[in-house]
Amino acid sequence: MLLSRTAHFVRSERNAAVLLLVGALTGLVVANTALGPTAVGVLSHHIAMPALDLDLSANHWISDGLLTVFFFIVAVELKRELVIGELNSISRALLPAIAALGGVLVPALIYLAIAAPAGLAQGWPIPTATDIAFAMGVLAVFGRAIPNRVRVFLLALAVLDDLVAILLIAVFFTTNAQPAFIAVAGLTTIAFGLLSRLLTPRSSWILNRRAQWPIVTALIILAVLVWYLTYRSGVHPTIAGVALGLAIARRPGGRATHLLEPFSSGVVLPLFALTAAMVPIPTISLDKISPAFWAIIVALPVGKMIGIGIAGVASSRIARRKDKPSLEFADIVTIGALGGIGFTVSLLMNALAFGSKPEIVAEGTLAVLAASGIAIVVSAALVSLRSRHYQQRKSQKATAPPTQ
Repeated sequence: MLLSRTAHFVRSERNAAVLLLVGALTGLVVANTALGPTAVGVLSHHIAMPALDLDLSANHWISDGLLTVFFFIVAVELKRELVIGELNSISRALLPAIAALGGVLVPALIYLAIAAPAGLAQGWPIPTATDIAFAMGVLAVFGRAIPNRVRVFLLALAVLDDLVAILLIAVFFTTNAQPAFIAVAGLTTIAFGLLSRLLTPRSSWILNRRAQWPIVTALIILAVLVWYLTYRSGVHPTIAGVALGLAIARRPGGRATHLLEPFSSGVVLPLFALTAAMVPIPTISLDKISPAFWAIIVALPVGKMIGIGIAGVASSRIARRKDKPSLEFADIVTIGALGGIGFTVSLLMNALAFGSKPEIVAEGTLAVLAASGIAIVVSAALVSLRSRHYQQRKSQKATAPPTQ
């Protein structure tokens, strides 16, 4: 009963967002108290498995290991949208796709304009990400009267946004790639996908009422093996979660995400936020802060709003749909503000981009937290105003005299 209630609690978008925020604030507070050095030391402690050639710090077991679960869920959601959701045709996907593209290009260009002259161009992917959990949580808390089409558009945009982030991780943050391991990881992923089809409702295995646990056990073993092979290949291991999420059959994939969502929202993401935010606030003058800090501060909340706003308006004119009313300009701007909440993926990008420069990682982390905080405040205000607007419109319709 307790587990059921806990799972129900963390499945709520607003509760998941609160847990993320609490995790980040806790990490930031701990890092700037007397407990900071001890906590950082614990996270830096390596947990090695020599027989498997695995040697990761506790921090990396979280960001490279546990975070794979989050990316698996994102990939399953993306596949669902592509198959039966809002992205299952070119006409449906065009509007959020163009808006997502604008939300990637404009922040990247703003970042480069500010940070590239200082030799910090490698951080340009940081402000391109949108945190699905946080953005949907803010919309759920402050936008109860907002129509579902706004939520669907935001979800589609955020999923596409994360797809871009995943591709950026795979392309730009892969070092010393090992083709043999990549090939074996790919074959193992295919085996995982094929095996998962035995758990679809019309498979002979299910129709003959055979036990499901042997298939589930084999799938878990294959999933762990894919992660290990991806890690050994030089590709960032969270990409394993993406590959597995896209490979798994839709029905068992949906059941898997339903079971994993409480763990991801209640444990993985808050724990990652806590560890990623565990950086001391530097005691230096503003003029000595890295340009990367200012680039992220501007590019994430401002760049996302401008990029998504301009591209969203343009795409709404290009991809008008007769079956659904188009989004109003104010709705698109509000979605742009929500897109500026980078958080989880932006923190990961920051750690990957500046891994060899710990001082820049610390400043970048603070910038992501501050920029996401600005986006949260701005988007919460805009979402509240739009919710009030739709509530008033609904009330006016309810009280309007019937037409003859």
